[in-house]
Amino acid sequence: MIAADPPPLPPMKARLGDRGLFPDLEPKVYLNHAAISPMSTAARSGLMQAASLIARDGLGAFRPLLAQRGRLRATLAGLVGAESEDVALVLNTSAGLTALALCMPWRPGDRVVLFEGEFPANVTPWQQAVATFGLDPVYLPIADLARPDGPDFGRLDAALADGARLVAISAVQFQTGLRTPLGEIAARCHARGAELAVDAIQAVGCCPIDVEALGVDYLVCGGHKWLMGPEGAGFAWARPDKAAALVPRTAGWLSHEAATDFLFEPGKLRYDKPIQRRLGFLEGGAQNAIGYAALEGAVQALVEIGVEAIFEHVQRWHDAVDGPMSARGFRSNRAPDRARRSGILTWRPPDDLTAVQLADALERRGVACSTPEGLLRFAPHWPNALEEAETAIGAVDEALTELRG
Repeated sequence: MIAADPPPLPPMKARLGDRGLFPDLEPKVYLNHAAISPMSTAARSGLMQAASLIARDGLGAFRPLLAQRGRLRATLAGLVGAESEDVALVLNTSAGLTALALCMPWRPGDRVVLFEGEFPANVTPWQQAVATFGLDPVYLPIADLARPDGPDFGRLDAALADGARLVAISAVQFQTGLRTPLGEIAARCHARGAELAVDAIQAVGCCPIDVEALGVDYLVCGGHKWLMGPEGAGFAWARPDKAAALVPRTAGWLSHEAATDFLFEPGKLRYDKPIQRRLGFLEGGAQNAIGYAALEGAVQALVEIGVEAIFEHVQRWHDAVDGPMSARGFRSNRAPDRARRSGILTWRPPDDLTAVQLADALERRGVACSTPEGLLRFAPHWPNALEEAETAIGAVDEALTELRG
């Protein structure tokens, strides 16, 4: 018996500033969405629905869960202004970028522009391609493009003029929270015949992003941060012409056209079926069906609220803490230009204290935050009530008093 397709999950009534979908979340103020988001009841409902389907029907769940993943691709595509057929589900950002890096139609000596100070997920995969295909890496300081007062394109323009083949960069910098000017970088790349690959894990779900309007060529995003899904569930996107030009070096049995028909029709087992020309060829084998079902539930809340509304809510939250933190001697990395802001806000602590000391003291007071590269990072999302900002500042005051004796 073939199971029916899993029905779309019912509306979860997600509301800005309401953590009712997170009944088990222990910290009073959870500010670690730039690291790992807690799992909502919406995500757990999707997970349990898929797990129950597999428990009940075994193989019979295969086709229904294929359909579920089709819905998920369409939803994720909508979040970035893309078409669902140009989206592939991947395990995480690293897996997606590694597959792209290994499948690019490289020529020996091609130059790849990478950035010092970036999160390694968008550096290591391209380094592996450099070693495998004999490429020429060019390292630029990310500080040029992640300055609060605006980007300096001088060194990037010089690298592009020298014949760069591809530029790999993050949409949002994990340390400072500054949004990268992707549209301007893409235009510069294309003017010189280069391509732009974007790690968007710190953007999608909190910052509005439109791949067509920005002109990027490749985008990869893990699901466990601002999409609020589980680890091991993400997606990749490529322009159709770019996907068609990829060399399917990581293809598996599901990468073929009509890959599964031999399971259900006799005489269809063949090994000469063409590999898909869309990015779906990256989905080469058995998928994380339960994880993708959980991600669908998590993303539904984002769609219900709207990413634009989430961004505005998070900026109001940041407004409420940035001034008080600066008044207490913290040096803010927030951009003056609203278009350069994201869900992340970081500060350099006063000289007599470290970020780790402060984060530990805040954790004891029920405020969960993180400390990338010696900075204190607050990363609220749609469930964070604006009133929590006052609680966080109160905890900072207590932490300062404790640490200063």
